[in-house]
Amino acid sequence: MATTSEISRGCFIRHNNELLKVIEYDHITPGKGNAIYSLKCRNVETGKQSEVRFRSGEKVDLIRVDELDMQYLYTENDALICMNQETYDQIPVPKTIFGDSIRFLQEGMILTIRFDDTEKPLSGDLPKHVELPVVYAEAGVKGKLFKIAQVEGDINVQVPLFVEMGDILKIGTEDGAYIERVIK
Repeated sequence: MATTSEISRGCFIRHNNELLKVIEYDHITPGKGNAIYSLKCRNVETGKQSEVRFRSGEKVDLIRVDELDMQYLYTENDALICMNQETYDQIPVPKTIFGDSIRFLQEGMILTIRFDDTEKPLSGDLPKHVELPVVYAEAGVKGKLFKIAQVEGDINVQVPLFVEMGDILKIGTEDGAYIERVIK
């Protein structure tokens, strides 16, 4: 058991027999009374978001998490088959732990996957950005700053007017936003 002062963004806690990942937290000090920790959390199993509040100094059940880099091999039903880079074990990982960023998944990509002490996958991240070629770019309209371009994988991205078909773009996997044009 830990106290509320040890809570940080990205940590895992068990609350009301549910495993939660802390997305955001805020330390609130009202004018009168004790301080409060307000946590915005995501349930690891259902994906639902909720808000949890703790009084300052309250005991919290922090979960120890192991983080591994694993290589994505192929998809089987609702799971990604990933290979441990050190032991070469192949482990099925649920697609749902990656959220919306799963649309940027590419074969052979190295993923960061977090496991609890029972070896159950809790969460996962793709690399921070991917490089994808533009397969379609609409014509720019004078007076506008951005236009829509479609990159490999049928993903639409808002890009500057100078982007053309065939360009390779660096795109953030967390929000799907254009970062820069890659010049090779």
